[in-house]
Amino acid sequence: MFTLHIDTSRTWRGGQNQVLLTVLGLRKRGHRTALVMRSDSELAQRSPDDADNFLIDSKMESDIQAGWRLSKLLQSLRPNIVHAHDAHAISMALIARLLTPKDNPLPVLASRRVDFHVGHNIFSRWKYAQVDHFLCASQAISNMLIEDGIHAEKTTVVHEGIDLIRIDNAPFLDLHEEFSLPVDCPVIGNIAALVPHKGQDCLIDAASQVSKEVPEARFLIVGTGELHETLRRKIHSLNLEQQVILTGFRNDVLSILRSLDLFVMSSLTEGLGTSVLDAMAARRAVVATRAGGIPESVVDEETGLLTPVGDANSLSRAIVALLKDPNRRHTFGQAGRQRAQQLFSDDRMVERTTDVYANQVDTTHATDKAHHHAT
Repeated sequence: MFTLHIDTSRTWRGGQNQVLLTVLGLRKRGHRTALVMRSDSELAQRSPDDADNFLIDSKMESDIQAGWRLSKLLQSLRPNIVHAHDAHAISMALIARLLTPKDNPLPVLASRRVDFHVGHNIFSRWKYAQVDHFLCASQAISNMLIEDGIHAEKTTVVHEGIDLIRIDNAPFLDLHEEFSLPVDCPVIGNIAALVPHKGQDCLIDAASQVSKEVPEARFLIVGTGELHETLRRKIHSLNLEQQVILTGFRNDVLSILRSLDLFVMSSLTEGLGTSVLDAMAARRAVVATRAGGIPESVVDEETGLLTPVGDANSLSRAIVALLKDPNRRHTFGQAGRQRAQQLFSDDRMVERTTDVYANQVDTTHATDKAHHHAT
């Protein structure tokens, strides 16, 4: 099986990690892969040099020039499947397919990792209707696509995978020394892009309430994004500079994660939440909202506590409850690790992905054969 993968993101977030885990996992199983990405992307920096890497920069969603370059690449390489990993990648793949001679039917598959409704403009509706199959990171995403008019048989849930060995090998970090925190204070962490749907605004409100009951508690919000300055001002206005630290970009997030006392995910919407899975794999108890696919990963009262979306009071109560009960935190952490191993390993994700590929190739061949007989 030869698959060509496209990712058009400049930044490195959970989605790009999934692309790399997929490509490396397929190669480990003996499958050929090619990876198309931006020349200025973090993915291009991290992708192994010995892989088939191709750099195509798209200037906008319907970039005909980028589609034309990809079309030439497809004619040269002739993969069995094109796997688009984001919305712009889908556009590029479909434009390229339109510009490619029809003698070789080329299925376009798409990963969907966000629980947003698809756009309702004419181009979006056309685009999503042309995709042959969707690999959905959670059942919540699959349900949303079906609501948006995608046929159920065109979606398969393939939960995101995590690299358990990489997490286990991340060294522990003395957070108190690294961030100049008081000795023995409990450290709560959130690792996510600083964008509206990650809900750090609500988390800071919750931190304000937590600090009244557990004044020694400290919060690390790890990540970068458009809301950095807004969140900094909010922390200042609530007089929480001692309690809440915006760390900015860190390349040691797994070490930070392994060293936390508690992990919190405050998302308003969430596909599945790979940092939640990472936290579970690192044996951290989790407090999270019931956004999107999070309840598919975190089992309430078993691997963590789930709270209503956007409810700072509930979030703070759950955080305080677990800060005051180290035994419960430990039990949740152990159960989370077991669940992560059983359901969310990168091996399992790659295996499920190859099953989808095989089914799609069979379907494409059957359709093509029927078309030839008809003509």
